[in-house]
Amino acid sequence: MSRIGKKPVELPKGVTATLSGQTVEVKGPKGTRSFTATDDVTITIDGDAVKVDPRGSSKRARAQWGMSRSMVANLVQGVTEGFKKELEINGVGYRAQAQGQILKLSLGYSHEVNFEVPAGVTVSTPKQTEIVVEGTDQQLVGQVAANIREWRGPEPYKGKGIKYKDEYIFRKEGKR
Repeated sequence: MSRIGKKPVELPKGVTATLSGQTVEVKGPKGTRSFTATDDVTITIDGDAVKVDPRGSSKRARAQWGMSRSMVANLVQGVTEGFKKELEINGVGYRAQAQGQILKLSLGYSHEVNFEVPAGVTVSTPKQTEIVVEGTDQQLVGQVAANIREWRGPEPYKGKGIKYKDEYIFRKEGKR
């Protein structure tokens, strides 16, 4: 039995949810997000909570139960608080600069990297060595942060590259 799926998703003040078929649409102060669940689960809205229940006891229905509840909870969190990923740049001469929807990265290549930020995500650079990716869609925020990190991943000898702020890089000693 899904421990996550059993909990209803509470809707905070200022957030409304509507249900049409298997699609849940959540509106809040930061925008509107929607999710279409599979036919293996039943979604109901009871006042200020959204409840997800499985249809049957098949393995797939139980798997979709917890996942669907988590997706609805992520919709609610996205339209109220939003999601944020922080990246850190280490290395001599490595820097970033946000200019509108383009992030300019100097990462030791012979040219600057111009990274186009997709719609629905905002990228800011509080310092030259910090990048903050924010948005209402958790998957999109994570994917954009991973794409930025991919340009120069952290290396284990000197720790140079782009890493997540809370990431630990296992360091190697090198030759003697």
